[in-house]
Amino acid sequence: MSLVLKNPHSVLAALKTRPGEVVDLRLPAGKPSPAWAEVVDLAKQHEVPIRTNLAEEPKRSMGEPKTERTGAAQATVRERSGLLIEELFANAATDPGLWLALDCLQDPHNVGAIFRTASFFGIKGIVITRDRSAPLTATVYDVAAGGLEYVPFGEPTNLARAMNVAKTAGVWLLGSSEHAEQDVRDIPRDRSWLLILGNEETGLRRLSLDKCDQICKLTSRGEIPSLNVSVAAGVLMAELTRCN
Repeated sequence: MSLVLKNPHSVLAALKTRPGEVVDLRLPAGKPSPAWAEVVDLAKQHEVPIRTNLAEEPKRSMGEPKTERTGAAQATVRERSGLLIEELFANAATDPGLWLALDCLQDPHNVGAIFRTASFFGIKGIVITRDRSAPLTATVYDVAAGGLEYVPFGEPTNLARAMNVAKTAGVWLLGSSEHAEQDVRDIPRDRSWLLILGNEETGLRRLSLDKCDQICKLTSRGEIPSLNVSVAAGVLMAELTRCN
């Protein structure tokens, strides 16, 4: 399946990592912005088809269905394939670090923001529940601004099984909940963790919580007791990847 991406940073990342999956580039009339100019240069190097002067769309015949006008630069890019969960944790014993699991997150902007932050902090991989979760749409790719190209991910039908695979690979399971007693600052750094983040409204499911080795929270220093899940994810990643 192909996606229409409108963020030049997401398109540039795709061109750098898998240029053969970039189907075409479409540009409006006029000089492109500096970010899109960089995309155009790389697309030419990889001989990606480029359409220009999109302000002059062909007229429709009588009865022909209306299509979306293409007034802004965009690219058609094939979806990136996920990994099997066993592949996602295959090198955990020799390449320790931090993984994430998204337990039924439903806002694509949150998922995209988490991928972008995960790429910044060098997260080893992300597990995304296939059911009751936001699919990896063009919105997710664009909000991630390239993060989806650099962070491995898997989409299992069963999160509990994925957690078992991680544990067998030597990765500890860390749930996040505003109701936890332990602050994230007290979590040991001498091991690999799979950090599980819950739904925007209901948090982690009971089965996910029960399988965790530890549960942590971010302690509020003000009057607001909790954070948006993508913001909380960023703070947790920053803390858990920090060297003691």
